[in-house]
Amino acid sequence: MTAPLLSPPIGIRVANLRDARERARIDGFVREAVGATPFHLAGWTAAIERGTGQRGHYLLAERGGGALAGVLPLTAMRSRLFGRALVSAGFAVGGGILAETPGAADALSAGAWDLAERLGCPSVELRGGALPEGWARDDTTYLGFARPLAADDAAELAAIPRKQRAEVRKALDLPLEVATGTDARALAEHYAVYAESVRNLGTPVFPARLLREVAAAFGPDADMLTIRHDERAVASVLSLYFGGTVFPYWGGGTQAARGLRANDRLYFALMAHARARGCTRFDFGRSKAGTGAAAFKKNWGFTPEPLAYAKRAFEGGAAREINPLDPRYAARIRAWQRLPLPLANLLGPWISRGLG
Repeated sequence: MTAPLLSPPIGIRVANLRDARERARIDGFVREAVGATPFHLAGWTAAIERGTGQRGHYLLAERGGGALAGVLPLTAMRSRLFGRALVSAGFAVGGGILAETPGAADALSAGAWDLAERLGCPSVELRGGALPEGWARDDTTYLGFARPLAADDAAELAAIPRKQRAEVRKALDLPLEVATGTDARALAEHYAVYAESVRNLGTPVFPARLLREVAAAFGPDADMLTIRHDERAVASVLSLYFGGTVFPYWGGGTQAARGLRANDRLYFALMAHARARGCTRFDFGRSKAGTGAAAFKKNWGFTPEPLAYAKRAFEGGAAREINPLDPRYAARIRAWQRLPLPLANLLGPWISRGLG
């Protein structure tokens, strides 16, 4: 009689992200894993820590021989305003458990729970990935938008629904300059536009250092695409490139952008730019269901797909909730929109460090 095969034991440990060999090992695993995102890369967690001061932790699931079976990037969020939580991945729209087997996924979720207890974080948040059984699951709040890129500009235009296609054609006829780069000017222009955009939405801007650290960590796999009018930046986006997909991540436009159709020009130009870089897929990111941002992406021909997140809180406690659509935040958002931009840019980074 043949003895049954036993699964090799899985061990969990915290990675040393200051070790270049450890980072390379993690990234090698991530780049080959099904379901991986740029937020699983070691550089993301390290950049978040440097850019916000929130401590990064990276769990590894290893087999007996030391081979990786799964990974879980985590950021320990601490904020007087928004509370504490262990989040995967911090300041990301994705992340979560990335594992080859259910056993490795279970070991990582247990490891995250143990780590949260040791750190004094009353809850754990997983944004995508393998979701543990028994955790509070949310697949109704957020929608993801992604589709293949077309073969060329003409095919891309044809893929955009008629009404939005007409807006893009109008934008193409306007005297707008498209610039891409990663230098100091590109970073400065992007941050100025982004900061004004989020103030207008009533949201505190992230620290400039956070965006600089992410761009530096990704190197040639990140850049800024900016739309200028009369030599002034009016729309800009910082994008990440991973696995043949472009991820426009932090972007926005000034008040002048709407009249100039600069945002329409921005994303159509990014599609062409990403195609030239060899990308075959465009990930428009997440938006909350029922919002104008979700409608904008649908107008571009993107089909919304529910994103599944999970949370777990310690007994007697509650997981933190940070949702700008919550009526409790409405008055604060209106007040923030009225702040002078210099004041919003001064206060915003201090507040937003805790949003993660």
